[in-house]
Amino acid sequence: MQKQRLLSFVMRHKVWLTAAIGIAALAPAVVRIADTVGGQADARPAPHQPVAKPAKVAAVVRPAKADDASYAVKRVLDVPEPMKIGDYVWNEDGAPKTGRIIITVDLAAGVMSVFRDGYEIGAAAIMYGADDHPTPLGVFAISQKDAHHVSNLYDAPMPYMMRLTNDGITIHGSKMRWNGATHGCVGVPEDFAHKVFDQVKLGDRVIVTKGEMLGVGEAIKAA
Repeated sequence: MQKQRLLSFVMRHKVWLTAAIGIAALAPAVVRIADTVGGQADARPAPHQPVAKPAKVAAVVRPAKADDASYAVKRVLDVPEPMKIGDYVWNEDGAPKTGRIIITVDLAAGVMSVFRDGYEIGAAAIMYGADDHPTPLGVFAISQKDAHHVSNLYDAPMPYMMRLTNDGITIHGSKMRWNGATHGCVGVPEDFAHKVFDQVKLGDRVIVTKGEMLGVGEAIKAA
């Protein structure tokens, strides 16, 4: 039964986490771009297909300990088909009203998930950095929120901006388009960004990975 649940989990292109984060450090990855913002890169072909089927990789398993049980994956949302660019789901029914928020972003699957107390309450197909402006991998803490942010480099609106690095990597609302790319930020539908913005607080963790999987009942990495 567990294998069936995990297979269903994988086929939905969701909740992917990495074993190479460096949990002990809990430090942001080195950002290789200067003051990037989330404005889309016009006429720039994306280096990915966000809804492509994920590669087959081995599940990373670390059983939840008694003291971190609240950070284990307890529920994933029912998304019967792969999401396309612009798609998102949000459903708080059955989830605790309060609890720690953890966001996971997987660049291989092209999906971002929002967990409250281990219950997935939201998920969206994303845009992310082009090859020359890659989105960094690692564990980040939200350090700033600005609902009406505008890029000081590209003069581009970044609604519901949630900052991940001092170099300008953020999560924010974007005009979603197929084969779109960003200058390193994580772009999500604006309505979805608004919902996430209302949930998170400064210091909440965002885990950016590329292609590792996690099943129901396993602990969220670097929580």
